[in-house]
Amino acid sequence: MKTFLSGLLILVIGAALYGKLCEKVFGPDDRKTPAFTKQDGVDYIPMKGWKNSLINLLNIAGTGPIFGPIQGILFGPLAFITIPVGNIIGGAMHDYFSGMICLRDGGSQMSETVRRYSNRGVFSVYQVFCSVLLLLVGAVFIYTPGDIAATQVFGFDGKATSVSTWVIYGVIFAYYLVATVFPIDKIIGRIYPIFGAVLLFSAVGIFIGIFVKGYPLTELWGVWDVPLAFVVQDGARTAFSYADYFTAERFFPTFFITVACGILSGFHSTQTAIISRTMRSERQGRMTFYNMMVLEGFIAMVWAAAAMGVYNLGLQAADANLYSSTVGIVCRDILGDIGGVVALLGIIILPITSGDTALRGLRLAIAESLHLDQSNGKKRIALSGVIFTLVAVIMVFAKLSPDGFKILWRYFAWSNQTLSLFAFLVISVWMFKNGKRRFVWMPLIPGTFYAFATVSYIMSAKIGFNLPWTVSYIIGGVAAAAYLAVILWYGNRRAALRRL
Repeated sequence: MKTFLSGLLILVIGAALYGKLCEKVFGPDDRKTPAFTKQDGVDYIPMKGWKNSLINLLNIAGTGPIFGPIQGILFGPLAFITIPVGNIIGGAMHDYFSGMICLRDGGSQMSETVRRYSNRGVFSVYQVFCSVLLLLVGAVFIYTPGDIAATQVFGFDGKATSVSTWVIYGVIFAYYLVATVFPIDKIIGRIYPIFGAVLLFSAVGIFIGIFVKGYPLTELWGVWDVPLAFVVQDGARTAFSYADYFTAERFFPTFFITVACGILSGFHSTQTAIISRTMRSERQGRMTFYNMMVLEGFIAMVWAAAAMGVYNLGLQAADANLYSSTVGIVCRDILGDIGGVVALLGIIILPITSGDTALRGLRLAIAESLHLDQSNGKKRIALSGVIFTLVAVIMVFAKLSPDGFKILWRYFAWSNQTLSLFAFLVISVWMFKNGKRRFVWMPLIPGTFYAFATVSYIMSAKIGFNLPWTVSYIIGGVAAAAYLAVILWYGNRRAALRRL
């Protein structure tokens, strides 16, 4: 428990200090925001600060800060330290500057921002990469809440052959279409406060329940072998050890790909861009962007601790493939039957409120890049129809194929982290261009680290090139060095052009 509490302390104090530094470096002022200068009644609409913050939290917090930590805590209590540190200097900083740069540049989508601060080649790669990721996000965030609702709330079997499974998917799918097409204040702005209340009940209730129930948490400096923890292999219970898993599964880089949204998520930059169009003041940015990512880090910490507790008590197998059952056990064991169902609703809300804006963001990005008019409903529906057809194809494959969802989730997690490299590039070049060269270490440190992590992972992973770890690390190191060198060269070049 002491390691967990230490991690929370790092998260709170670190966020206060580093968040203030981020704000000071960017320098928000009182200029009119795009919500006023480009107000159109659809996407550019001034909304209250608390509502923007809540919408941004729900936009970015999908199943990543729940499913990721449930699997990530298998690496042991070191996760309680790496999650908050990574969140503060990586994820929250990434979200703050991504959102603020889009805000200051007229509420542009991240794709347009990448084009502005890089070159045509990088922009083209980003467009393809981002579009694929957002399609994967839409599919994953229909699949996961649908399965949790089917198996844990309604008691269905959740199988691909059951009509109930596809009915639940269909309801979520229909909501996504409505949220993608209608003006942001008509659907999202009105129902998200209700969703937010359920979400906060879920997170806070489980956090308190961890202490009330006395969940046993393994300490960083203690013994990592727990007598009651087990995995299920070929139908039999087998002893589980955090220490063995830490070594066998390669903590680096696997952990940093697995715990995607609690530490860092490239997907978030596509969502902060949406909120940049509804903010009344630049000074709301720290709360809306930085602090909401920190709150997502708190959710990740809570679920890491809850999962470790049920593993250590022997209530659930420490098996990465049993996400929905772990979630159900935690909710009902801590909050009882009624409270557990409410908590489960909060967990279902997370991916749904990310999936809808992911597809909305994809529509906006495509429309902006291709200069497609989206001022009326028919044109928005036409573009959305193409997007949703592709999502449906991915969904059917993931559900009908025996390993479909495993493949879908792994590519989603890797591509999610890889997308952040484009945002760190943008932030770095923006700093060079705006006379903030001495602070460029802020995006370069996490950017270079994740260049190493994502490249070495895909080189070694079975879904990638399946190369030996030594070779993968060498390739990852070369890629990270190249990433750093190119940004420094290009950033200095842009800074020199600025001075001319």
